[in-house]
Amino acid sequence: MEERLKKQMDFALEIDKEKNIFRQTHLSGHGRRENDAEHAWHMSIMAYILREYANEQVDIAKVMLMCLIHDIVEIDAGDTYAYDTEGAKTKKAREDAAKERIFSLLPADQKEELIALFDEFEAYETPEAKYAHAMDNLQPLMLNNSNDGNDWKEHGVSAKTIYTRQSKTALGSKKLYELTDKMIKENVEKGNIPEK
Repeated sequence: MEERLKKQMDFALEIDKEKNIFRQTHLSGHGRRENDAEHAWHMSIMAYILREYANEQVDIAKVMLMCLIHDIVEIDAGDTYAYDTEGAKTKKAREDAAKERIFSLLPADQKEELIALFDEFEAYETPEAKYAHAMDNLQPLMLNNSNDGNDWKEHGVSAKTIYTRQSKTALGSKKLYELTDKMIKENVEKGNIPEK
C-alpha cells in the first residue's frame, strides 16, 4: 500500500475508537449513554437541517466537518463533562496533546487541514464555529429535555449553570437560543432542575 493511503487508513481505523468514548448524556427515551461518535453524527445532521436558523450565512459542509471532528481528541483526552469545572482546568492541555498525536497519523496536508478546522471550532470566532458550537450545546440539551432532565439531576446541575453554558448558543443562532431558553424554563417549572 502506498504511504499516503496507509496513513489515511491508519487514521480511519484510529477514529473508530471514538465510538468507545461515552458521554454523560443519555439517548432519548431514557436510553443508554451516547458515545462521542453518535453525538458528532447527530449534531452534524442537526446543523444541516437547522441551518436556516444560523445568525449568519455559513459554509454548511465546513460546519458539518467541524461537528464530526470536534471530539476526536477525546479518544486520548477523554470526555470532559460540560459542567465539570475541575476537569475543565486540564481539558485544553489534554486535548492539545491528543490533537497532535491523532491528526499526525494523517498525511501532512490533511493533518494541517483538520487541525486548522479543529482550532477554528475551538476559537469560537467565525460564523461556522459559532453555529457548530450552537449545535454542540443544543444536541445534549435536547436529549436531556427528552429525559426529563435526568442527566442534570444526576449531576446536580442548576438552571443558572445551564444558562451560563447555553448563553453562547445565541452567538450561533438567536432562534435556537430561544428554543433552548424555553426548554430550560419548562424543566424548571416541572421541577426537573432547580433555578439556582
